[in-house]
Amino acid sequence: MIGVRRDGATTWLTLDRAEKLNAFTVDGYRELRVQLQELMADSSTRVAVLTGTGRAFSVGADRSLLDGSMDASQRRGAGDEFDALLEVLAGFEKPLVAAVNGLAVGFGCTALLYCDVILVAESARLRMPFTAMGIVPEAGSSVLLPARVRWADAMWSMLSSEWIDAAAAVRMGLALDAVPDADLVTRTTDAAQVLAAHDPRSVAATKRLLVAGRSDAARRAAAREVAEMGHLLGPRND
Repeated sequence: MIGVRRDGATTWLTLDRAEKLNAFTVDGYRELRVQLQELMADSSTRVAVLTGTGRAFSVGADRSLLDGSMDASQRRGAGDEFDALLEVLAGFEKPLVAAVNGLAVGFGCTALLYCDVILVAESARLRMPFTAMGIVPEAGSSVLLPARVRWADAMWSMLSSEWIDAAAAVRMGLALDAVPDADLVTRTTDAAQVLAAHDPRSVAATKRLLVAGRSDAARRAAAREVAEMGHLLGPRND
């Protein structure tokens, strides 16, 4: 699912399952985690870029993870892989840039909250559809989104499950810029080169300072989200 392309000191990780709108399977969670871990250990990579192919950045979890076909053991395994990916995303010390080429839904959207710089194509549309699905936010997004954007925008986006277009993503502070679709790769390459040109130790230390406490806050939020999900999916008294 993950394509890897080297461009000088920048490594591009491309979600490459376009026929399924780059939806994540358990293997997809694992592949992305492993690739990020390898980039952390690769001194020749100073910046990582995450993007997608086709019409979507990612529409989140694959239908196979949501349709109830997994047994209890498989569900636990999927949860473990998801949690492991979140830990790596939260602890990734190099700049992580997102080039959002299309639809970003569910985890395809909340994963962006672990990225340091987000550039969106003008046609991109983002959505956190949790209330529309009758569930709650995931991946620690209930704390990461309000920490990143205006409170009013965070509340409306989460409670309404409405789409966020590229201009709104910039206006609310989620994305740095919206660029013409044809220019997304070039604009992202330019941004990555700016970051890669600086002392990697200084860049890593600065990122650590800026995101200090994020991992713990996201971990606690994710635990609360799981608990709330359990209440929702438990026996109803009405």
